[in-house]
Amino acid sequence: MVKSKRFAQYTLALAIGMTCLHAHADEAEDLAKQLANPISSLISVPIQINYDEGFGSTGEGSVWRTNIQPVIPISLNTEWNLISRTILPVIDQSDVPAPGLGESGIGDIVQSLFFSPVQPTKGGVIWGAGPVFLLDSASEPALGAGKWGIGPTGVALKQTGPWTYGALANHIWSVGGDSTRPDVNATFLQPFVAYVTPTKTTFSLNTESTYDWESKQWSVPINLTATQLIKVGNQMMSLGGGVRYWADSPAGGPDDWGLRLLVTFLFPR
Repeated sequence: MVKSKRFAQYTLALAIGMTCLHAHADEAEDLAKQLANPISSLISVPIQINYDEGFGSTGEGSVWRTNIQPVIPISLNTEWNLISRTILPVIDQSDVPAPGLGESGIGDIVQSLFFSPVQPTKGGVIWGAGPVFLLDSASEPALGAGKWGIGPTGVALKQTGPWTYGALANHIWSVGGDSTRPDVNATFLQPFVAYVTPTKTTFSLNTESTYDWESKQWSVPINLTATQLIKVGNQMMSLGGGVRYWADSPAGGPDDWGLRLLVTFLFPR
């Protein structure tokens, strides 16, 4: 009953938001394409709400995971930008790892820094690279890895007309933390493609695959979403949602279908 109530609340909030007026085309024309670019020079605060089931020893566990992901571009000079991308997870899990158990709180923060040229390459490729950091910030041991980590990250993409396609990747090794917890040695791969319609609706398809080199296991959610650029008062924002399918996951992890809701606040400079 609690799960159904929460699901209804999130769905109702999305439905109400989608009734707002669409942003004017002259204001939205460039913003929709910038939203499809994870390292655009646009200040944004995406809030990503994921609901997944199938967790735990009985497969009856569920997790609500809200990722707050501020993206802040910093101009270094006329040729280079530094893009800060933070992922702060807020987690509510029920019947995980077993029936009757559960935790709520903040998970481990992932902080990425991309050094990106102001101009694309001659071939039109936009790219960025830099370090990624895993912060041992979980409010409860069950909500994080208990480790500090560091590694490289990079992204490359191309925008052709209404299409954006590319990939983001990183690898994190643990460098400290609780010695009784397993080491972190994980590769993250996110190929993506997005299409923006004339009405500034964006259809996106991606995977957010993680390979754990310690346990030799994949986690592969495939996400299909649709978002609409709108304006509420003076605030530009993007609202939408979609479904996700777990093509692979570790034992005790999620399976089958899940839900994703998206709200992004935009602050054009």
